[in-house]
Amino acid sequence: MDLTATTVAERVRAYPDVQPLSTVEEEHVEILPEMFERGEYGWRDPEWVVQWYGRRFLGAMPNAERRELEGAYDENDYEDVHAAVSAAVETDDAAAMLASLTDLAGVGVEVGSAFCQFVDPERYVVVDERQWSTLRNLGEFDGFDDLDVPYPDPPSVSEYERYLERYRAIADRCECDLWDLYRALWVIANEEETA
Repeated sequence: MDLTATTVAERVRAYPDVQPLSTVEEEHVEILPEMFERGEYGWRDPEWVVQWYGRRFLGAMPNAERRELEGAYDENDYEDVHAAVSAAVETDDAAAMLASLTDLAGVGVEVGSAFCQFVDPERYVVVDERQWSTLRNLGEFDGFDDLDVPYPDPPSVSEYERYLERYRAIADRCECDLWDLYRALWVIANEEETA
């Protein structure tokens, strides 16, 4: 399959049929960036990002692993979370954003990238094995020796930066935003799993 503007648009339309969380995701993509920028949010708003990271897999992430991740995050003080998110909002560099976010308990590069996505969905996207592997299977990492490898579990900051650079280039080529590309890849991965 070739990843084109048409392919992305078709899969984005199918996304609500394969991802039951699509409505709440869309709401959070719209409201969280502004809330984070203004600093006007409670404990549950950033906690939602951590919960979203694991729960969107609808059981594919083992429950014990997801609960461990969420439990580790819950050990943070609200003030520390607020400071980390505020620092992330103040920068426009992935490495700097992740440096502040990964200081939090339960937040590695993967969950940190989810925070980046909800801080600024126009410039950042989450990294996970599903997205990485789907792009790789589609040949989108061909010729990129540092990306055309099995998913680095977990990815480093520099691996996330290279992934993000390539992801942005693919979105530009497909004439879509990062969130649309994310949703299209999610549907494509689902099609591959059910084929």
